[in-house]
Amino acid sequence: MKTLLASCVLALLSLAAQAKDVIVDVRTPQEYAAGHVDGAINIEHGSIAQGVAKAGIGKDDTIKLYCQSGVLSGRALTTLKDLGYSKAENAGGIEQARKALAKK
Repeated sequence: MKTLLASCVLALLSLAAQAKDVIVDVRTPQEYAAGHVDGAINIEHGSIAQGVAKAGIGKDDTIKLYCQSGVLSGRALTTLKDLGYSKAENAGGIEQARKALAKK
């Protein structure tokens, strides 16, 4: 019985520890409200470090960042890379991101 319980606990922990994919819109809340990529969360570029921590995004998660043109998402990417988020990527501007990231 203890072995079965231990196996179940380990299985649940491994599921919880699996990396996830996250799409982050780094524009202002007003820009996000006006339209965003399906499934994206909004964390402004200036507070990206605090925002990903608050959202529970792990350093092993894949983070796809976008903004209006790709410039601010590039700045956010630099911040995240400096903090050890090795799987963060700049998806560019919103139109480029919509084509590449939109859930089908």
